Amino acid sequence: MVMYLSFIILFVLGSLSFTIKRKHLLLMLLSLEYMVLSIFMGLFFFFNLLMYEYYFSLIFLTFSVCEGALGLSLLVQMIRTHGNDYFQTFNILW
Repeated sequence: MVMYLSFIILFVLGSLSFTIKRKHLLLMLLSLEYMVLSIFMGLFFFFNLLMYEYYFSLIFLTFSVCEGALGLSLLVQMIRTHGNDYFQTFNILW
């Protein structure tokens, strides 16, 4: 029971930091990766409880790595075009 409670606490803390640190893109990406790792931990506990195979967790890790690579490429592109990772300088309406 403590493992499931820790999964919920980790996910809530990750989403809280995602909403608080919305000024910088890098901090938002780190919060998203933290949330993905907490979901992976929850999946691992769930599969372990029901004695399932762990193939889905490998697929989930593959998609999370792709998500991280896409986020980092967007961060690099934003820094090259705008000079920083603030969302204030990246305005779509301009």
